[in-house]
Amino acid sequence: MAFNVVDQIKFGPDGLVPAIVQDVRTGTVIMLAYMNTTAVEKTLSSGETWFWSRSRQKLWHKGETSGHVQKVDEMFYDCDADALLIRVEQTNAGCHEGYYSCFHYKINPKGGVAIVGELAFDPNQVYGKMAPKEEAATTDIKPERQCDVSSASCGVLEELFSVIQMRKQMRPPGAYTSYLFDKGIDKILKKVGEETAEVIISAKNNNRSEIVFEVSDLFYHVLVMMCEKNVNLQDVLNELQNRRK
Repeated sequence: MAFNVVDQIKFGPDGLVPAIVQDVRTGTVIMLAYMNTTAVEKTLSSGETWFWSRSRQKLWHKGETSGHVQKVDEMFYDCDADALLIRVEQTNAGCHEGYYSCFHYKINPKGGVAIVGELAFDPNQVYGKMAPKEEAATTDIKPERQCDVSSASCGVLEELFSVIQMRKQMRPPGAYTSYLFDKGIDKILKKVGEETAEVIISAKNNNRSEIVFEVSDLFYHVLVMMCEKNVNLQDVLNELQNRRK
């Protein structure tokens, strides 16, 4: 009898096995999804990932709507043969919400949640008003926007500004910061204006979590504007320090 790797995998009572998808180049965990025997077979035969949608009860080819396919580089099962690891080359971004990784909700020690990473694409333009549930991250519930900065410092701004500078120089395709620099100063200033208005609205609404979120957006876009105009973060810090004297 010919060896069949699918026979080695222990599928659950529902006929599914969890599959962790990882970027082969960076090691970033992109997503968690589920496969049945057909999805595993089609992934192996096509060289691109296929999964089983638990919400729609059907097979889906990753990227069939967005074009953000995953080219399989390596595929493993674990020591218990009840979980898969698939290392891929991801086209653009892996999350239906527009981020590279589905795991972009960071939980801080006090239970607040912050969104990390940059939008790589506008999901409304790709999927319409409602993105498909089968490409969701780990939950369909959106956490309340909260923030706790007790473990953060001004070094976060320095780190962010450094990343923005690298984006300006390297212009990685699909990155939102690259998009802003490609569009130029008028687009950047438009975003600064929009985010300023959002801060005002959130403050008028007296919504603390929204204020934190919108101010963070404003900080980011102001840093992009500074980088575009070759103004360093240290220049601003020095000015603030001088005002204290």
